[in-house]
Amino acid sequence: MLLKILYLIYQICIGFPVLVLMTIITALEVGIGTTIGNGHFWSYYPGRWWGKIILKAFLLPIKVEGREHLEKNQSYVFVSNHQGIFDIFIIYGHLGRNFKWMMKYQLRKIPFLGYACEKSHQIFVDKRGPKKIKKTYDTAREILQEGYSVTVFPEGARSFTGHMGKFKKGAFALADELQLPVVPLTINGSFDVLPRTKGFINLVNWHPLTLTIHQAIYPIGQGPENIDATMRQAYDSVMSALVPEYQGFVENPDQ
Repeated sequence: MLLKILYLIYQICIGFPVLVLMTIITALEVGIGTTIGNGHFWSYYPGRWWGKIILKAFLLPIKVEGREHLEKNQSYVFVSNHQGIFDIFIIYGHLGRNFKWMMKYQLRKIPFLGYACEKSHQIFVDKRGPKKIKKTYDTAREILQEGYSVTVFPEGARSFTGHMGKFKKGAFALADELQLPVVPLTINGSFDVLPRTKGFINLVNWHPLTLTIHQAIYPIGQGPENIDATMRQAYDSVMSALVPEYQGFVENPDQ
């Protein structure tokens, strides 16, 4: 109980101030760097440092497994379960690949964060009509063809329970079209750190984190059968590494 109280005091005095300060600094670094210099560098590395520093600021230990499954200079479509907000820091800080996020277009409105995402050419997923959907996937296609990877949360929203919801096909259709391998990622601990039901304005809980990088799933053909097979295999891979407490499908009400 004493340790929990001390951790609450620590995060109020240290954790959250560092989060706010580093978000502002990172947004400015990305904005200035991508304007005047090497966009390949400035669109990724400040975000990577941001993710690492935030986890350290909240004293959250993280274990990464499976980096040996990734090949150098290979573009991937990364698909991950989405337990909570801290998933962003985990993947950005510790995946170790230069990638672009596919994210909800509403995130563009978040102060500083939205500005940095726009300047670094992250992919805003906009489903408000066929033209906007087409533009989203045209952008993602161009980025993958340039040699980047993309990271997607195919559930579409954070879990309310820590369990996985359904996967949507968009990321798998994109991988199928370009004949790129899909790499499943499993995150454990993020829901325990900050459950969605509490919201980000509340204090977090100390809990260890794990990022598991699974073996790549290479296309075995092209078309609907390959999309469905890849999606099923990716779902099973992500599920296989979840802790027993969060095993099994649970419907996510905002999917």
